Amino acid sequence: MKDISYAFMDKKALITYICAGDPKIGATPAIVEALIRGGTDLIELGLPFSDPIADGPTIQAATQRALQSGMNPDLFFELAKKLPNDVPYAVMTYYNLIFHRGIEKFVKDCKESGISGIIVPDLPPEEATELHETCKKHGLHSIHFIAPTTTKERIKRITKDASGFIYLVARLGVTGAREDLQESTRSLIQRVETTTPKAVGFGISTPKQAIEKYIEEI
Repeated sequence: MKDISYAFMDKKALITYICAGDPKIGATPAIVEALIRGGTDLIELGLPFSDPIADGPTIQAATQRALQSGMNPDLFFELAKKLPNDVPYAVMTYYNLIFHRGIEKFVKDCKESGISGIIVPDLPPEEATELHETCKKHGLHSIHFIAPTTTKERIKRITKDASGFIYLVARLGVTGAREDLQESTRSLIQRVETTTPKAVGFGISTPKQAIEKYIEEI
């Protein structure tokens, strides 16, 4: 298992996302290998959930295809064990699946399958203490979000406990392509003072956006 810190060594990191099991379970390894050949530094593996509230139409459709193909947590972890070890992996999923499996078991399964980080968009930091501590105990990273509307006090709390990287939400709303980045994105990056890598997501869709000097990781 490669630690997430490996992705941020001496360069701007490219973080890519795929929904495991889309369009079919057997296709995921080939997609991962293609992303690695293309230069990705870290892969977010989506563990599909039936109500992906943070995702836009594209990932919602991918989620439905993955679920229809039979993807579930047990298959997800078995699949993750077989993926190349060239880059670190983080699972992106919803808290319902973690809670149902049990936090301790979920984190252990991540560790055993080569996943080094957990991203949960519907779990606020105030309610993430148990997950954060369990990840810390097993040497994994619990990744938190900071949005343009996040208060100064909350930013301080999140950066204090930050591990792996901080997920900066480029703009409000669900995931998906945007034509341009808002000025609030630049402001947000400047407001978040931390030595932990800051990765901008939710709307990065063009090379021009990706190479903006004020964006550290994407």
